[in-house]
Amino acid sequence: MGNEFLAALKERRTIYGISKDRIVPDERILELVNEAVKHTPSAFNSQSARIVVLLDVHHDKLWDTTKETLRKIVKSDQFSQTEERINGFRSGYGTILFFEDYSVIRQFQGKFERYKDKFPDWSHQSSGMLQFVIWTALELEGLGASLQHYNPLIDEEVKKLWKVPDDWELIAQMPFGKPTAPPGEKEFQPLEERVKFYK
Repeated sequence: MGNEFLAALKERRTIYGISKDRIVPDERILELVNEAVKHTPSAFNSQSARIVVLLDVHHDKLWDTTKETLRKIVKSDQFSQTEERINGFRSGYGTILFFEDYSVIRQFQGKFERYKDKFPDWSHQSSGMLQFVIWTALELEGLGASLQHYNPLIDEEVKKLWKVPDDWELIAQMPFGKPTAPPGEKEFQPLEERVKFYK
Protein backbone atom coordinates (compact mmCIF):
# COMPACT_ATOMS: atom_id res chain seq x y z
CA MET A 1 0.00 0.00 0.00
CA GLY A 2 2.80 2.40 0.88
CA ASN A 3 4.44 1.89 -2.51
CA GLU A 4 1.14 2.64 -4.27
CA PHE A 5 0.79 5.88 -2.33
CA LEU A 6 4.33 6.99 -3.17
CA ALA A 7 3.81 6.05 -6.83
CA ALA A 8 0.67 8.21 -6.94
CA LEU A 9 2.60 11.02 -5.24
CA LYS A 10 5.27 10.91 -7.95
CA GLU A 11 2.75 10.75 -10.81
CA ARG A 12 0.70 13.73 -9.64
CA ARG A 13 1.93 16.68 -11.65
CA THR A 14 0.72 20.01 -12.94
CA ILE A 15 -0.99 19.32 -16.26
CA TYR A 16 -1.93 22.36 -18.34
CA GLY A 17 -2.93 20.53 -21.52
CA ILE A 18 -6.44 19.17 -20.83
CA SER A 19 -9.55 18.47 -22.90
CA LYS A 20 -13.29 18.13 -22.41
CA ASP A 21 -13.25 14.42 -23.33
CA ARG A 22 -15.16 12.48 -20.70
CA ILE A 23 -13.03 9.64 -19.36
CA VAL A 24 -14.48 9.39 -15.84
CA PRO A 25 -18.21 9.34 -14.98
CA ASP A 26 -19.46 12.45 -13.22
CA GLU A 27 -20.68 10.25 -10.36
CA ARG A 28 -17.12 9.02 -9.83
CA ILE A 29 -15.81 12.59 -9.64
CA LEU A 30 -18.43 13.39 -7.00
CA GLU A 31 -17.51 10.22 -5.10
CA LEU A 32 -13.82 11.17 -5.05
CA VAL A 33 -14.58 14.68 -3.84
CA ASN A 34 -16.96 13.43 -1.15
CA GLU A 35 -14.45 10.91 0.17
CA ALA A 36 -11.66 13.48 0.16
CA VAL A 37 -13.72 16.09 2.00
CA LYS A 38 -14.88 13.52 4.53
CA HIS A 39 -11.48 12.02 5.35
CA THR A 40 -8.96 14.87 4.99
CA PRO A 41 -7.87 15.94 8.50
CA SER A 42 -8.55 19.37 9.97
CA ALA A 43 -7.46 21.08 13.20
CA PHE A 44 -9.73 20.13 16.11
CA ASN A 45 -11.80 18.22 13.53
CA SER A 46 -13.24 21.61 12.55
CA GLN A 47 -14.18 20.40 9.04
CA SER A 48 -14.21 23.93 7.61
CA ALA A 49 -13.46 22.91 4.01
CA ARG A 50 -16.13 23.53 1.38
CA ILE A 51 -16.13 22.47 -2.27
CA VAL A 52 -18.01 23.54 -5.39
CA VAL A 53 -17.66 21.29 -8.45
CA LEU A 54 -18.33 22.96 -11.80
CA LEU A 55 -18.93 20.87 -14.93
CA ASP A 56 -20.17 21.62 -18.45
CA VAL A 57 -21.58 25.14 -18.88
CA HIS A 58 -20.75 26.02 -15.27
CA HIS A 59 -17.07 25.21 -15.85
CA ASP A 60 -17.06 27.29 -19.05
CA LYS A 61 -18.79 30.17 -17.27
CA LEU A 62 -16.14 30.26 -14.56
CA TRP A 63 -13.30 30.70 -17.03
CA ASP A 64 -15.27 33.11 -19.25
CA THR A 65 -15.90 35.21 -16.15
CA THR A 66 -12.25 34.98 -15.10
CA LYS A 67 -11.11 36.06 -18.56
CA GLU A 68 -13.40 39.08 -18.62
CA THR A 69 -12.34 40.04 -15.10
CA LEU A 70 -8.69 39.93 -16.11
CA ARG A 71 -9.37 41.82 -19.34
CA LYS A 72 -10.26 44.84 -17.20
CA ILE A 73 -6.92 44.89 -15.38
CA VAL A 74 -4.33 43.42 -17.78
CA LYS A 75 -2.84 45.77 -20.38
CA SER A 76 -4.31 45.10 -23.83
CA ASP A 77 -0.90 44.50 -25.42
CA GLN A 78 -0.21 41.81 -22.79
CA PHE A 79 -3.64 40.20 -22.72
CA SER A 80 -3.14 37.59 -25.46
CA GLN A 81 -0.91 35.46 -23.23
CA THR A 82 -3.40 35.72 -20.36
CA GLU A 83 -6.27 34.81 -22.69
CA GLU A 84 -4.38 31.78 -24.00
CA ARG A 85 -3.77 30.55 -20.45
CA ILE A 86 -7.42 30.98 -19.45
CA ASN A 87 -8.64 29.29 -22.64
CA GLY A 88 -6.43 26.35 -21.72
CA PHE A 89 -8.23 25.97 -18.39
CA ARG A 90 -11.60 26.38 -20.12
CA SER A 91 -10.74 23.56 -22.53
CA GLY A 92 -10.88 21.12 -19.60
CA TYR A 93 -13.78 19.00 -18.40
CA GLY A 94 -14.46 20.70 -15.08
CA THR A 95 -13.15 22.80 -12.22
CA ILE A 96 -13.12 22.20 -8.47
CA LEU A 97 -13.37 25.33 -6.32
CA PHE A 98 -11.87 25.12 -2.83
CA PHE A 99 -13.32 27.27 -0.06
CA GLU A 100 -12.92 27.65 3.70
CA ASP A 101 -16.02 28.43 5.77
CA TYR A 102 -15.09 31.29 8.07
CA SER A 103 -18.25 30.92 10.13
CA VAL A 104 -16.80 27.59 11.29
CA ILE A 105 -13.40 29.12 11.90
CA ARG A 106 -14.91 31.90 14.01
CA GLN A 107 -16.92 29.33 15.96
CA PHE A 108 -13.74 27.43 16.88
CA GLN A 109 -11.92 30.66 17.68
CA GLY A 110 -14.66 31.35 20.23
CA LYS A 111 -14.40 27.85 21.71
CA PHE A 112 -10.61 27.81 21.98
CA GLU A 113 -9.50 31.34 22.84
CA ARG A 114 -5.90 30.24 23.47
CA TYR A 115 -5.52 29.20 19.80
CA LYS A 116 -7.70 31.94 18.32
CA ASP A 117 -5.02 33.41 16.06
CA LYS A 118 -4.00 30.00 14.70
CA PHE A 119 -7.32 28.75 13.32
CA PRO A 120 -7.13 30.67 10.01
CA ASP A 121 -3.61 29.27 9.43
CA TRP A 122 -4.71 25.75 10.34
CA SER A 123 -7.70 25.97 8.02
CA HIS A 124 -5.41 26.83 5.11
CA GLN A 125 -3.14 23.92 6.00
CA SER A 126 -6.12 21.60 5.94
CA SER A 127 -7.25 23.08 2.62
CA GLY A 128 -3.79 22.39 1.20
CA MET A 129 -4.09 18.76 2.26
CA LEU A 130 -7.53 18.53 0.66
CA GLN A 131 -6.22 20.02 -2.58
CA PHE A 132 -3.43 17.46 -2.62
CA VAL A 133 -5.78 14.55 -1.88
CA ILE A 134 -8.21 15.50 -4.65
CA TRP A 135 -5.42 16.27 -7.11
CA THR A 136 -3.83 12.87 -6.49
CA ALA A 137 -7.21 11.09 -6.68
CA LEU A 138 -7.86 12.72 -10.06
CA GLU A 139 -4.42 11.59 -11.24
CA LEU A 140 -5.23 8.00 -10.26
CA GLU A 141 -8.36 8.22 -12.43
CA GLY A 142 -6.29 9.31 -15.43
CA LEU A 143 -7.21 12.99 -15.21
CA GLY A 144 -4.79 15.88 -15.44
CA ALA A 145 -5.16 18.96 -13.26
CA SER A 146 -3.46 22.15 -12.11
CA LEU A 147 -3.97 24.47 -9.17
CA GLN A 148 -4.85 28.11 -9.87
CA HIS A 149 -5.33 31.19 -7.69
CA TYR A 150 -7.45 33.87 -9.35
CA ASN A 151 -8.95 34.76 -6.01
CA PRO A 152 -9.71 37.36 -4.75
CA LEU A 153 -10.21 38.88 -8.23
CA ILE A 154 -13.13 36.57 -9.05
CA ASP A 155 -14.57 36.03 -5.57
CA GLU A 156 -17.52 38.37 -5.89
CA GLU A 157 -18.66 37.01 -9.26
CA VAL A 158 -18.23 33.40 -8.14
CA LYS A 159 -20.37 33.98 -5.07
CA LYS A 160 -23.04 35.67 -7.16
CA LEU A 161 -23.13 33.09 -9.98
CA TRP A 162 -23.21 29.98 -7.80
CA LYS A 163 -24.97 31.36 -4.71
CA VAL A 164 -21.95 30.77 -2.49
CA PRO A 165 -22.47 31.85 1.16
CA ASP A 166 -20.70 35.05 2.18
CA ASP A 167 -18.72 33.21 4.87
CA TRP A 168 -17.05 30.93 2.32
CA GLU A 169 -13.65 32.25 1.29
CA LEU A 170 -12.32 31.08 -2.09
CA ILE A 171 -8.88 29.51 -1.70
CA ALA A 172 -8.04 27.94 -5.07
CA GLN A 173 -9.36 26.64 -8.38
CA MET A 174 -8.47 23.26 -9.90
CA PRO A 175 -9.31 22.84 -13.60
CA PHE A 176 -9.11 19.21 -14.73
CA GLY A 177 -9.68 17.05 -17.78
CA LYS A 178 -8.22 14.41 -20.05
CA PRO A 179 -4.48 15.11 -20.44
CA THR A 180 -3.50 16.23 -23.93
CA ALA A 181 0.17 16.96 -23.22
CA PRO A 182 2.72 15.61 -20.75
CA PRO A 183 3.88 17.71 -17.81
CA GLY A 184 7.00 19.81 -18.17
CA GLU A 185 10.35 18.84 -16.76
CA LYS A 186 10.66 19.28 -13.01
CA GLU A 187 13.88 20.10 -11.19
CA PHE A 188 14.47 19.02 -7.61
CA GLN A 189 16.62 20.78 -5.06
CA PRO A 190 19.04 18.51 -3.17
CA LEU A 191 17.21 16.69 -0.40
CA GLU A 192 20.22 17.10 1.86
CA GLU A 193 19.44 20.82 1.96
CA ARG A 194 15.75 20.26 2.71
CA VAL A 195 15.64 17.33 5.15
CA LYS A 196 17.38 16.87 8.50
CA PHE A 197 17.34 13.31 9.84
CA TYR A 198 18.46 12.33 13.34
CA LYS A 199 18.54 8.88 14.91
